Amino acid sequence: MRTFFDSAVESRYKTEEELRAITVNYCIALIPVIAAGCYAFGFNAFKVLLASVVSCVASEYIYQKLMKLPVTSLDGTALMTGLLLGLCLPSEVPLYIPILGGMFATIVVVQLFGGYGFHVMNPALVSRCFLLISFSEAMTEYKIDGLTTATPLTIMRNGGTPDLQQLIVFNEQAGCIGEASVLALIVGALFLLIFRKISVITPTVYLFVFTIVICLFGGQDISLNDVLTHIFGGGVIFVAFFFATDRVTSPVGRWGKVIYGVLLGLITAIYRILGTNTESVSYAVIFCNLLVPLIDKYFAPRGVVEKEA
Repeated sequence: MRTFFDSAVESRYKTEEELRAITVNYCIALIPVIAAGCYAFGFNAFKVLLASVVSCVASEYIYQKLMKLPVTSLDGTALMTGLLLGLCLPSEVPLYIPILGGMFATIVVVQLFGGYGFHVMNPALVSRCFLLISFSEAMTEYKIDGLTTATPLTIMRNGGTPDLQQLIVFNEQAGCIGEASVLALIVGALFLLIFRKISVITPTVYLFVFTIVICLFGGQDISLNDVLTHIFGGGVIFVAFFFATDRVTSPVGRWGKVIYGVLLGLITAIYRILGTNTESVSYAVIFCNLLVPLIDKYFAPRGVVEKEA
């Protein structure tokens, strides 16, 4: 496994400077998302984000020191993982949750696989799923000003009609910190696209396939408002541009990215339509992460295949 992922990582990050540049740009792109989340959910959101970041950075530093490995905690990768994990959490969770999540993401998902670049699945989303299983009540109870509220997807499932304008511009209903504003997510995504830090292929294919499947099989009485709620709610936009485009856990080649986007769209939509859990995007990405080595085996550019051999 190590040999395969070593060759795959060489094709994604040719130098340490490139890796550092990409992580820095990801962190910059997350600034409007962080600002919107902290404004919508208050100081609690800032505390969750801070706890997540400190946990990731400190866990990496301590682990590498104990194992007598080169210390890489200042290269930005742990910071990026901490921010992404924190943005995937509700703002009212107890602080031990982002702390444990940061430790799990850094040590179990990344370091035990050989460090950043060798992990198989996205550390922030794997940690989020670990926290969902371990602390389901705290992770699914969304509060605003101390009052428990329903997410837009839950409102729709119960026959209500979420406020789409509020959801896109500034969500004061409920959700994770990173879901406070779809507009902020789009601004961050445009930054990454303009500076060519991510490919547009996977997000475009993912959103297209997801939308088509929801429209065709989401129910006979599904409305345009319902379809848009599916797209703009539940973290789909967040995942499409900030997780599905992760270079380490996504395919290398163009056709690989297309297939990856198709699978993500199909699995996310199937979870949404047939499942009762609204947290479909996290599970969809993790499952598709496991298929990336197989996709790359047949659809990676020839140079990568030769390098692996």
